[in-house]
Amino acid sequence: MKVLFVVQGEGRGHLTQAITMEKLLKGNGHEVVEVLVGKSESRRLPGFFIRSMHAPIRQFTSPNFLPTHANKRANLSRSVAYNLLKLPEYFESMCYIRQRIEETGAELVINFYELLTGLTYFFLRPNVPQICIGHQYLFLHKDFKFPKANRFSLFFLNLFTKMTSLGASHRLALSFRPMDEDAERHITVVPPLLRSDVFRQESRQGDYIHGYMVNSGFSESIMRWHKIHPEMPLRFFWDHWEEEPVKKIDGTLSFYQLDDVEFLRQMAGCKAYASTAGFESICEAMYLGKPIMMVPAHIEQECNAFDAEQNGAGIIDGNFNLDNLVDFAGRFRPNREFRRWVESAEYIILNEIERFAPQNSLHQMYMVEEFV
Repeated sequence: MKVLFVVQGEGRGHLTQAITMEKLLKGNGHEVVEVLVGKSESRRLPGFFIRSMHAPIRQFTSPNFLPTHANKRANLSRSVAYNLLKLPEYFESMCYIRQRIEETGAELVINFYELLTGLTYFFLRPNVPQICIGHQYLFLHKDFKFPKANRFSLFFLNLFTKMTSLGASHRLALSFRPMDEDAERHITVVPPLLRSDVFRQESRQGDYIHGYMVNSGFSESIMRWHKIHPEMPLRFFWDHWEEEPVKKIDGTLSFYQLDDVEFLRQMAGCKAYASTAGFESICEAMYLGKPIMMVPAHIEQECNAFDAEQNGAGIIDGNFNLDNLVDFAGRFRPNREFRRWVESAEYIILNEIERFAPQNSLHQMYMVEEFV
């Protein structure tokens, strides 16, 4: 089966999911023919993604959330206005996505929460099945419980999520725990799609706090806390590509450019983990048995953080007050059931994807297996 990926390029979660999915598909006889990644002026495609993917990577202009002037939380009104002005560029991107689907001979499209994929299927109608995968599709599930948040923001989040999956044959909702299928909304709940590097890490108890912030403006909060507690080692990763690979503030505080190999190595040896509540890194920290503090940067991450808290992963904070994380770490107990759920991901996800394979592709695959 020939598969084409379309990936939202913001943050690191969808990128690492795509890396894992490519390895899963290749290991089971399928081919990823191309990877299309949405880009924006404020983000740069991380080197770890370029090095890890085997299929050709192409980029296209895509909508994204703009941070506030302090470069912390997303500014919804500015983001909407900015993206409306760029609609002609986005239509060109939609035409490009359709063109690549046709020219690569893809038999299946896997969409990692990229808005323009859904809009391409709605307006331009590619004749190839589309499967959507992401934690956000869990928000559409009939049994998902939301935090107490702004109703308009929740409405907009669910609208956005539905738009990313327009024309989809099915939605695979990554979840911290098993849930029943929501057949009416075409949603199957599946385990997190973690990279194999996570399973190779040896978790150990270190003396430093590890962290990741999707918007670099949160570094000011880290610096303020550090001045009060200079004795606590802090190692934070950020998406601030204008800076050097490692910005060493002093002997106990350093900021790192996003590098997934180093990121996981540092996570495995940390005392605790603080992040802006991206689903992927929360799952990695949960698997490695680390106490977590989540500081949501927008409504989607508020939902991630609330769901993770309900599953015993950690605590929620407004502004990286690491005192609370240190206190929580002293009473934290890892979720052992979560590890078993994660380790079933390959079988469950592959089974769901192959349900939508063209019959001739499956026939050829099984003929080869019989011959061997």
